[in-house]
Amino acid sequence: MSQSYNRGLIEDFGRWREFTAGMWAWIFHKFTGWVLVGYLFTHIAVLSTALTGEAAYTTTIQALESLLVVRILEVGLLAVAVFHILNGLRLLLVDLGVGLEAQDKSFYASLVLTGAIVVASVPTFVAEVL
Repeated sequence: MSQSYNRGLIEDFGRWREFTAGMWAWIFHKFTGWVLVGYLFTHIAVLSTALTGEAAYTTTIQALESLLVVRILEVGLLAVAVFHILNGLRLLLVDLGVGLEAQDKSFYASLVLTGAIVVASVPTFVAEVL
C-alpha cells in the first residue's frame, strides 16, 4: 500500500518562508532553465520570419533593437543566463564534492555575482536607445 504525505492546505501560502537556500536555488534554476527554453523558441520564431531576404532580416533586427522594451528584455535575458550558468557551475562543484558545507554561501554568491554582472552591463544595453 502506498504511503501518503500531508502536504498541508493548498491555501497555506506562508510555507515559502520555510524554504532553505537550496530550495530557492532549485526553484530559480528550474525557472531560468524554462525561460531560456522559451527564449530559444521565440528566437527561432522571430528569426525564421525574418529570413525571407537579407534586407528583411536587417530591418527586423534594427526595428527590434530600437525599442527600449526589447533592450530591457535583453537585460533580463542576460540576468537569467548568467544566473543559470553560475548556479550550474555551483551545482557541478557540489556534485564533485567541492563546497558541500558552503552550499548556501555559494548560492548567495552566485546571486550577488549575477547582480553585479547585470548592473555593470546595463549601460551597454540601453546606451543607444536612451
